[in-house]
Amino acid sequence: MARELDWSIYMARAQAGDRDAYRRLLEDVAPYLRSIAARHFRNSGDIEDAVQEVLLTVHAVRHTYDPARPFGPWLVAIANRRVVDGLRRQGRSRAREVALETEHETFAAPEANYHEAASEARALRDAVEHLPPGQRDAIRMLKLQEMSLKEAAAVSGMTVAALKVATHRAVKSLRKVLGQDRRT
Repeated sequence: MARELDWSIYMARAQAGDRDAYRRLLEDVAPYLRSIAARHFRNSGDIEDAVQEVLLTVHAVRHTYDPARPFGPWLVAIANRRVVDGLRRQGRSRAREVALETEHETFAAPEANYHEAASEARALRDAVEHLPPGQRDAIRMLKLQEMSLKEAAAVSGMTVAALKVATHRAVKSLRKVLGQDRRT
């Protein structure tokens, strides 16, 4: 009872602008809030999240506290609402989440997908080889050798605009050949 009276005094002073009283109030109520949250949550992270939610709510609605009334029930009402909100959030997230075990992994080792990556690279190389010469050169210089447009223009003798057009057409052809046409 004395503790609640102190909290009421601290809150009244905090409403009057006393920062030290507000700090003391928040420090004093935090362990009490942890005990309320610990009745509902097992994970220490969830407990701390609930305490922080309550403290943020107290801060946001501190102007609604009536100093003529007891502070404890006002605080417990806020705490209970935040705890229920936390439990609802937890229930919604658990309904969507699936715990993954090691047997859910298909290929944990990077070597397991090596053959697939090699065949994709081979298919891309073959598709690039079947492009018309101007498009093939543009793709090799700009995409594979990562030359700038100016560098590729100087090497190939093509204009920057011609290189852009050739590259665009080559990419479009490669998508079609490799089955990645965006319109289909």
